[in-house]
Amino acid sequence: MPQDGTERRLCPLAARDLEVAVGARRLVSGLSLEFRPGEFVAVLGRNGSGKTLTLHTLAGLRRPQRGDVLLDGAQMESLTRRAVALRLGLLAQDVEESFVTTALEAVLVGRHPHLKLWEWESAEDERIALEALAAVDLEGFAGRRTDTLSGGELRRVAVAALLAQAPAVFLLDEPSNHLDPAHMLGILGLFRELCSAGKTVIATLHDPTVAARFADRALLLHGDGRWAAGAASELLTAQSLSELYLAPMLELEKDGRRIFVSA
Repeated sequence: MPQDGTERRLCPLAARDLEVAVGARRLVSGLSLEFRPGEFVAVLGRNGSGKTLTLHTLAGLRRPQRGDVLLDGAQMESLTRRAVALRLGLLAQDVEESFVTTALEAVLVGRHPHLKLWEWESAEDERIALEALAAVDLEGFAGRRTDTLSGGELRRVAVAALLAQAPAVFLLDEPSNHLDPAHMLGILGLFRELCSAGKTVIATLHDPTVAARFADRALLLHGDGRWAAGAASELLTAQSLSELYLAPMLELEKDGRRIFVSA
């Protein structure tokens, strides 16, 4: 407790001296970072730099080579998967449908962490799922079979399932995959609004212009153990991105927004 008597907000997710590796290749070394309530963190790096593996490590899906992941101050490994799912949700980079369902049934999967063993979804769960579909511009799609949906529509169904899960921390692996520009901006704007409501969002992104638009902070992964974190307004520069992508980048400005393009 701080000396002035005010309560310090516990960071829902934190990495402590985290090391992520594949075989003998060390991708991230010594990552110590707190992910705060109400902030959007963009994770950027070249292909193969460890963005997805780092996200999966933060989600507790793979064990780090060293260090700890803390969820609400507790070591991730000490928690049950249900306890984790009640607080943390992951949007995978690509979601493969193993069997055909309706869009509503697919979204209701997000409610499973909130149900007891053998408990069926309630009318309230269905209401939450329908609201989630509407939030991703799929109102009226509840009865549509998933094998009739486009790639972008399936991606938005997966986002809706994550919204229905209602975690405190959202881990998004390339959330704009398969989305047209309008829906990409809509989905990222939706998560930006969730940050304003106190949620934590961590998203791997390919486009630094999108990161500059939506993120409060950025985490840059170089793929050789090195990383850098800081305010997106300060860390995302033509120089830092040129070093990150090993290609010259230019920074332009249009209507008060920063735009990054390859030179």
